[in-house]
Amino acid sequence: MKAKAVRFDRTGGPEVLELREVQVGAPGPGELRVRVDAIGLNRAEVMFREGSYLYQPSFPSGLGYEASGVVEAVGDEVSVFSEGDAVSVVPAFRLTDYGTYGDHVLVPAAAAVARPVGTSPETAAATWMAYLTAYGALAEDGRLRPGDHVLITAASSSVGLAAIQTAHRLGVVPIATTRTESKKQRLLDAGAADVIVTETEDLPDRIANITGGTGVRKAIDPVAGPGVDALSRAISPGGQLLVYGALDQRRTPLPRAQHFPALTTRTYTVFEVTTDPERLRRGVAFVNAGLTSGSFTPVMDKTFTLDAIADAHRHMETGTHIGKIIVEVPH
Repeated sequence: MKAKAVRFDRTGGPEVLELREVQVGAPGPGELRVRVDAIGLNRAEVMFREGSYLYQPSFPSGLGYEASGVVEAVGDEVSVFSEGDAVSVVPAFRLTDYGTYGDHVLVPAAAAVARPVGTSPETAAATWMAYLTAYGALAEDGRLRPGDHVLITAASSSVGLAAIQTAHRLGVVPIATTRTESKKQRLLDAGAADVIVTETEDLPDRIANITGGTGVRKAIDPVAGPGVDALSRAISPGGQLLVYGALDQRRTPLPRAQHFPALTTRTYTVFEVTTDPERLRRGVAFVNAGLTSGSFTPVMDKTFTLDAIADAHRHMETGTHIGKIIVEVPH
């Protein structure tokens, strides 16, 4: 069938993205064909388009990790989904193999989850990357106990906001960081117990003041780079620094051990959860429980249409957004 999909033939700025007419065939074994209603944008896709992601695109390339829609066709060896099912696509594949920026797309059935009844396509597209990332970073390893402090950097992102809500669900005290004063009140309104403006405040000193000198039990950080040094000085002995991104492309140093006794550092990506069927099942149950109870409410920033995908990427690059950028796909 004919479909519209975003493609690019070289790495570069948002201008390389083009909406093209493509052929989308029947789903193969283990695949679904999904009519896409909404797409959630992620920083990883900007980095992939720029050529600065974990791996390089192969051209012509599509992109997109996340979407919501309706199953149109089911491939062999798929027993969980049927035509007409409302689903969300979660990041469980390489962008060189599949992509969600289109009106009809093929995706692995293993990367689809049922969309909760009553959930809009836009909300569903804003949910899974953010909340599964927060689940794996905060809830799964059992390190955090009620009353512990957790430091959430770049907290105005969709993952950061999901992490604030996840911390509250775990009974943990979320401390957020943001670079400038402009987002501070929004983060307090979103549930952060305290907000540190890194452009004007000393992070370790502020953490010591907030926690009574004990430090945070865990810090989760998508930035990396030299800034992890200051983060590590804010973590209590025996705590953990978890780095889940690389927005700062500079080398990330190993924190100096003499300043941070018994500090555990590790890298993490959501793929640890989404590519393991049992961990994904637990993560989906955790997120769905939060959505049902009302303790999880995805924050959406601005909505674009598919033919304005370059503008959507430009908006993400400004860094002014708070929460998820959504692309609607009319039919």
